[in-house]
Amino acid sequence: MTDGEGLHVEFDGPPDDGSSGRPVVALHGFTGSSVTMRPLTRPLTDNRRVATVDLPGHGRSILDDDAQGFGFEHTVDAVARVIDQHGLGPSHVVGYSMGGRIGLGLTVRHPECVASLALVGASPGLSDPAERSARRRADDELADDLLEHGLPAFVDRWMASPLFASQERLGADSLAAARAQRLTNDPDGLAASLRGAGTGAQQSYWHDLAGIDVPVLLLVGDEDPKFRAIAMRMAAGLLRSAIEVVPEAGHAAHLENPDHVVAAIRELLDQVDGR
Repeated sequence: MTDGEGLHVEFDGPPDDGSSGRPVVALHGFTGSSVTMRPLTRPLTDNRRVATVDLPGHGRSILDDDAQGFGFEHTVDAVARVIDQHGLGPSHVVGYSMGGRIGLGLTVRHPECVASLALVGASPGLSDPAERSARRRADDELADDLLEHGLPAFVDRWMASPLFASQERLGADSLAAARAQRLTNDPDGLAASLRGAGTGAQQSYWHDLAGIDVPVLLLVGDEDPKFRAIAMRMAAGLLRSAIEVVPEAGHAAHLENPDHVVAAIRELLDQVDGR
């Protein structure tokens, strides 16, 4: 369904009648959609209600041309309103990459919405203002390139990034399906997402980590050294955290080794819910 925020939300799993664990809210990465989170979310629906959100500019979410609607903090607040309107809070929030940054922002800005946080290949942003400014310029250039050369060329360039090289293990059919999914997104929406919610546009949450008092699980592929280092630095600043290094996986660990990621997240959820 598409709610008053213009965000499309997919629901799966049993009704929230009190017999199952707390709901899960899943947030995808850039160029993804609710579809790309299914390898992670579907196994959790056996005993939990799962809501998967299409973030602004992605999937079936429909936003007008107001650039504010694509801003990082506006997106965080919109997800919080989705949780409130559908009676999902406090929920277990699971986010991948960009979705992880949104989930972390949600935990900082709306702690009442979050019972636990599981981050796959995510970061609190860039703490150095000069680095953040440079990243913002780079994100703007990517958006310009997308609109100038078209979505197919952009997707091919995006998927060829060294960050995603380990996904070759998924095979040609899976990669073709991933490309086809990315091509269903609206190019104007993706460009607006890059400008408004890219890493360069996001404020740094590094100094906010110490104030997070819910359990945080940091999942990172063993072939993703950049985000392994980020996870270690994050864990040092969090009160209640654990790092799960996922074998035979790179940045998108939930796609490359979904069984391992699901098992780790399920353990976190059951511990928090006392199951």
